Amino acid sequence: MIISRNSHTYKSIPPIEQQEYTKLSKKKKKKKKKKKKKILMSSLSVSILPFLFFLFSNFAITQSSISNTSSLIYNTCKTSSDQDPNISFNFCLTSLQHGAEHGRGALDLRRLGLVSLRLVRRNVSSTRHYIKKLRRNKHLNTLVKSCLTDCLELYSDAIPTLKDARRDYKGKRYFETNLKISSVMDDCSTCEDGFEEEGVISPLTNRNYNAFELSAIALSIINMLS
Repeated sequence: MIISRNSHTYKSIPPIEQQEYTKLSKKKKKKKKKKKKKILMSSLSVSILPFLFFLFSNFAITQSSISNTSSLIYNTCKTSSDQDPNISFNFCLTSLQHGAEHGRGALDLRRLGLVSLRLVRRNVSSTRHYIKKLRRNKHLNTLVKSCLTDCLELYSDAIPTLKDARRDYKGKRYFETNLKISSVMDDCSTCEDGFEEEGVISPLTNRNYNAFELSAIALSIINMLS
């Protein structure tokens, strides 16, 4: 179709060609959108890469730290249990692993010694509170109550001794630390022996032995450092 106006000639686009033109323009728009998406994705990838690198690096360091800690605890408990019949390998492993979970920073033998001292102190403090609770029982056997009174005194004395032992340990005065931890071990044994001498069953056997064994582990680590 030809339209003539003001001596200029305009050609109208046939319907079929008009449709093809519209399709082409839509395709061009889609291509532009795809290019924009690619550019956006590319910029996002560039910005995310450093974060991912940091994340995986930290993960690798953490895994390495966990592996080193596990190896240190295993070797320490193996050496301790081989050298001291009072130390059970499994008890040592479980106790130190639990204690190390709450620690901060990389763990070496010296830090592990602090972990062991903390475990002894917690056990002694817990047992002291437990003895107080038992003594409140009005139906308690007189002999048992008398033994518990002696044990309460022993465990009460052990708490400041352990504080001093920790101070000596931090100052690398290992000989003094050794003497104080040995004193705590004697307190545990004396407490247990008191019940046996009176011919009564001790309600503290497990706690006494745990405190004794944890102290033995601490002594073993101190000897490794000396």
